[in-house]
Amino acid sequence: MLKLKLKHFKGLLSLFMVVTLFLSSLCTRICYSSELIIPRDAYVSSGIGDARILIPFLADDSTSSSICALVYNGLTKIDKNMNIVGDLAESWEVSDDGLIITFYIKKNVTWHDGEPLTSKDISFTYKKILDSETACPYVSSYKNIKDILILDDYSIRFVYDKPYTPALLKFGMGIIPKHIFEKEENIRRSYYARSPIGTGPYVFSKWENGEYILLEANADYFEHSPGIKYYVYRIIPDQAVQFLELLSGGIDSMDLNPYQYRYRSETNEFKSKINRYEYLSHSYTYLAFNFLDPNFSDIKVRKALSLAINKREIIDAVLLGLGEECTGPFLKGTEYYDPEIEGYPYNVEKAKKLMKESGWVDDDSDGILEKNGQEFHISIATNQGNQVREDTAAIIQKQWREIGVKADIQVVAWAAFLNQFVTKKNFQVIIMGWALPVDPDLYSVWHSDSITTGGLNFISYKNSKVDSLIEEGRKEFLPEKRVDIYRSIHRLISEDAPYTFLFFPYATPAINNRIKGIKSTPAGIGYNFIDWYVPESEVKYKF
Repeated sequence: MLKLKLKHFKGLLSLFMVVTLFLSSLCTRICYSSELIIPRDAYVSSGIGDARILIPFLADDSTSSSICALVYNGLTKIDKNMNIVGDLAESWEVSDDGLIITFYIKKNVTWHDGEPLTSKDISFTYKKILDSETACPYVSSYKNIKDILILDDYSIRFVYDKPYTPALLKFGMGIIPKHIFEKEENIRRSYYARSPIGTGPYVFSKWENGEYILLEANADYFEHSPGIKYYVYRIIPDQAVQFLELLSGGIDSMDLNPYQYRYRSETNEFKSKINRYEYLSHSYTYLAFNFLDPNFSDIKVRKALSLAINKREIIDAVLLGLGEECTGPFLKGTEYYDPEIEGYPYNVEKAKKLMKESGWVDDDSDGILEKNGQEFHISIATNQGNQVREDTAAIIQKQWREIGVKADIQVVAWAAFLNQFVTKKNFQVIIMGWALPVDPDLYSVWHSDSITTGGLNFISYKNSKVDSLIEEGRKEFLPEKRVDIYRSIHRLISEDAPYTFLFFPYATPAINNRIKGIKSTPAGIGYNFIDWYVPESEVKYKF
């Protein structure tokens, strides 16, 4: 047993983690003094893209959000049954008119630097969100807050100018430390945007651009210290390489693509090492039209392009059956998703007719539609590393050719895709996906206020009726009325055809079977990550 002085531990640990991350196939085991074994082991996750910023209310990509969720806490959170429960909040009170929410904060919470969390941090966070200079992409969820009152160090009151039904859910946004960020002139360019200090179950340790992010269990976490000592997120842009790393032990988890799930995971080698899971994902994949492009200002063109897409072929050929057709922006099976709306079922002849009505005809008989001497020649952009999206684009390219539309495919590295294409609205058609929150509020994606730079309505969709219904849904508390409102929104958006809603994929995560404590619930499998653990007999990395 190798014995080390405590003052040398952190430096050697960092070196050890780097070695194990990238040379993990050597399966080296290094053992330190026995009192450091619990929490034990390291969990090495993986994904195709790096994080962008580790400030919760500025994190608008999945990687940044998932890391922030481990480093920070909100006032509320969702339990395994999708119910709203307290996180930093011990309890709360809502006034009868829904305009005042008072939170009572847990008193045993400290920041990772040892400073106590107080109501001042919470007030500071939400004032930063509401500050127009912050350019928070989620500000629409908080714009109805009229006043924030600190009652004492552990009590805070939010006063709304109108009732806001999703309020309690939206208070799940991560809280940032005032004593750190009040000194920063530009929060986006702050040192702490890449080296965060939170209150969460994991403490930030290191971020190597394009390689990995390393977190360490918070031994003083107010709920309890996590069962896994280290969380490592490795950036591996290719899912085929991820799969090889999963089998070799270089990573502990990945999201399998359909081919990997159906065929590569059926081997004895895989089954002996890895557990796989399957459930309807709380997300959908879509093809979106840029309303700033004149090609898509005509609704007949958007409808024709949607009618020319055979969703069933995509689900069968690309997802290998691991998905369900989608017609709108709510989760299938929930009360807000209207099963009577059929969207745009595959119909080539109707698509051709609509294109002709829009003035697009094949004048020179070359198989490509023209108008005013210009070919209908467009580009489909999607992100690199997601084989499902790349394959979906290829099938759509083929299907559109049947109606005389010529399409090129651009596959762009994730960071460039977001920064140069999506954020700057520099695209014609894109294929992406949205995660679906528990509450059906659509303001940040579909309201015209979110068309602004950095907003999530990057296709520039605008419908005054949809805007009004979104606003109405945010202040309606009666469940049956909310259902009517959101089903009306579903219908209106479908009629406008700003997206071709493609499919709901099944989530198919795969995790090394030495990781225990995983449970499938309505919230998925990650809701109780701090309870995951590795039995002593199966520990891979010992510190």
